[in-house]
Amino acid sequence: MSREESPILFTGNAHPTFAAAVASCLGVPLGDALVGRFSEGEIRVKVNQNVRGRDVFVIQPTCPPVNDHLMELLILLDALKRASARRITAVLPYYGYARQDRKDQPRVPITAKLVANLITKAGADRVLTMDLHAGQIQGFFDIPVDHLFAVNTFIEYFTTQQVISDLVVVSPDVGGIKMARAYAKRLKSALAMVDKRRINHEETEVLDIMGEVDGKNALIVDDLVSTAGSLVEAVRVLKESGAREVTAAVTHPVLSGPARERLASSTLKALVVTDSIPIPPDRMIPKIKVLSVAPLFGEAIRRIHQEESLNVLFHEHWEIKI
Repeated sequence: MSREESPILFTGNAHPTFAAAVASCLGVPLGDALVGRFSEGEIRVKVNQNVRGRDVFVIQPTCPPVNDHLMELLILLDALKRASARRITAVLPYYGYARQDRKDQPRVPITAKLVANLITKAGADRVLTMDLHAGQIQGFFDIPVDHLFAVNTFIEYFTTQQVISDLVVVSPDVGGIKMARAYAKRLKSALAMVDKRRINHEETEVLDIMGEVDGKNALIVDDLVSTAGSLVEAVRVLKESGAREVTAAVTHPVLSGPARERLASSTLKALVVTDSIPIPPDRMIPKIKVLSVAPLFGEAIRRIHQEESLNVLFHEHWEIKI
């Protein structure tokens, strides 16, 4: 990809390591922009290169601290829009506030929709994201949304690096059954589901396991792990139901609150995640394995820039063409 025809990639402070990896996959340098703070704490942004008429991508997962990283994204978008970029794509490996996607109680907001409005109003012409907590969030935007999936990255790992026999793929709840079915189909395995009840916004109670797990190796698949309460409870019940080893494949490792301690003390064999969110060193434990989705995003950005279809990225096998 020649320098004259290449897209320009910018990033804030959310996950510069990931942004650099995507840029490396594309063979382009990261764009020159200052993203810092004024003395009173307000976010300071200055784009230090000409972007007039260029195709620009802002790589910024809205991960914790969510509000800081969201504001960085919005201000970057505004700066690039005012600098006359031809097209601006907000690249969100992780979409924060995604769990507030509906009114499930009286007098609560639909924050996922509010964030979509803010991103659009700030200047984004399209959005590139991965494994949204709720698929309907795509419809919250009035601009094009390209929704990637980490399933092939996980499948490649489990089929080439791991040997799992007598496998059953487990969905942690009813909402995740579609994702679990996709994994089960590719791994040619059985399918099971956890029947759980939410006690509050941090705790859940597992009531039953729907499906046969006795004597099998279980693979729990989910889009994110936050406090790990649901995951650890599911692992406990699976083991009590006769499962041999339990592994989890979770796209976004939020790992907030007591997640580290819960995972460390659980009988979970391994937690395999992607690098959509940076994991602070103090939250890493030996059983966490991180897979990179930078090549996936690099290829998606290349295809968007060159006006090519992204359909091939949803196939079981694809080759990067950068």
